[in-house]
Amino acid sequence: MANDYDADVIVIGSGTVGANAAYELAKQGKSVLMLEAGVRIPRWRLIEAFRNSPRRTDYNGPYPDEPWAHTSASHDYVENDGDFPMIANFLKLVGGSTWHWGGATWRFIPDDFKMQSTYGVGRDWPIEYSDLEPWYVKAEYEIGVAGNMKEDQSGVRKGETWPPRSKDFPMPAQKNSYMLDTFKSRIEPLGFDVVAEPSAMMSGNYRGRPGCVGNNNCAPVCPIGANYSGVFHADLAVEAGVKLMTNTTVTQIEKGPDGKIAAVKWKSSKGDEGRLTAKVFVLAAHGYESAKLMITSEVGNSSDMVGRNLMPHLGLGFDFFSEDPVWPGRGPIQQGAIFSYRDGPTRSQHSGMKHAVNNFVPNEAMTKRLLKKGVLGSELDARIKHDSARYMSLYSMFETLPDPANRVQPGPHKDALGQPNLRITYAVDDYARGAIDPCINDYQQFVSAMNGEVLNMSRDLANHDHIMGTVIMGDKATDSVVDKDCRSWDHENLFVVSTGNLPSSSVVNPTLTAVALAIRAADTIAKEV
Repeated sequence: MANDYDADVIVIGSGTVGANAAYELAKQGKSVLMLEAGVRIPRWRLIEAFRNSPRRTDYNGPYPDEPWAHTSASHDYVENDGDFPMIANFLKLVGGSTWHWGGATWRFIPDDFKMQSTYGVGRDWPIEYSDLEPWYVKAEYEIGVAGNMKEDQSGVRKGETWPPRSKDFPMPAQKNSYMLDTFKSRIEPLGFDVVAEPSAMMSGNYRGRPGCVGNNNCAPVCPIGANYSGVFHADLAVEAGVKLMTNTTVTQIEKGPDGKIAAVKWKSSKGDEGRLTAKVFVLAAHGYESAKLMITSEVGNSSDMVGRNLMPHLGLGFDFFSEDPVWPGRGPIQQGAIFSYRDGPTRSQHSGMKHAVNNFVPNEAMTKRLLKKGVLGSELDARIKHDSARYMSLYSMFETLPDPANRVQPGPHKDALGQPNLRITYAVDDYARGAIDPCINDYQQFVSAMNGEVLNMSRDLANHDHIMGTVIMGDKATDSVVDKDCRSWDHENLFVVSTGNLPSSSVVNPTLTAVALAIRAADTIAKEV
């Protein structure tokens, strides 16, 4: 490390994306500082907080929500001024928001990378699937992904392994629950294929993590660490030599006279503050927070695209009683998926979709439902057992398109460190709404196959998180934020890695793709520093 720099590389954010980038850089011999606004909390304390919390169904419940390190549950921290409320669940602590995720680690498929050229909607990526495939492999083996090699995840290539893979998963997929196997046997004769969900909830021991034993509270927190969290790579990064600074909120990214990023300024909740320099800077905060920091710092935004093109996953959900018991609630909270519209010609008309089966314990929800109906005493006990055994819940995720009008900006309110809150503007377009009818049609077939009784089947779209597009990747500096390597068009030593890089949203969780891009970017940086 040169004497006039604090580190070769400064990484802002210790979540899954930032921690993987930092670890890769440290493995290649670079000196790295990793800055985190929150603190490091041991798993046992989070488990204790979960067990003592009255907010069992709130995924943010066990986690600290500080005036200087907010979660999305903070009142007024995320405000909406659009016609659709957008609040994505996020946390600020070492390990980031994957402390309370479902562990889904899907790859995008080749057509996701070329939406405009194939379907005439959205944008094309500046890279193709084949460019990212080797990095998907690296990401899967870093995280530890369990999945089935020989399955079609597109919904239109029956009998093929799709997307193409150069290497099998690190571990085989979790065994299906009884509920999923029963559901699968009923809907496959109707033409629906149920595929295993690639998951960071391991089916056996992996890199010091135990295999899943079916606790079923993967969210808000896995009690044994079988479900991957960014904290694993944050710890690996520290073991590899990364210096982790917690309670360190970056308040400004500072430009130098040569156009490069010169330093970052930070504050802590204790009143400390400072300035840190490096050769290269990696911004790896949440898709909202990265964009906000760039806007307030007035960096990387010559295209006026920072914070724009916000793409969440929207979708529907429904629940019903199966005629026969299916016994939900053991094992991972999500397992299988149905892709009746993930790819194919309909994507030129309306969004693709993914259906998934929830596998959470329904007893609390069933109890509240029965109490509202006035059921008490011994009848209540019997009905809880009967209804919980037959309860099924499915949800669907729709892809959305990039639109510069959909955006995140700094809000008008300040937190304890004087930093602005988040203001979100989002409107749903006809492309997403066009998937509602096909989705409802599938739901009706599912209920019929199970001889079920519908409890709720709403047409109201819901927000399923997964923030993409806010620091969008492209092949032109005029309409994107970063290039194919995740490098800022405006500052050659600033890399931005996030789910916000993605130019298309697909219908699957974006975390694995963001990690693959981050490891790829770290490898590029290591060659240059």
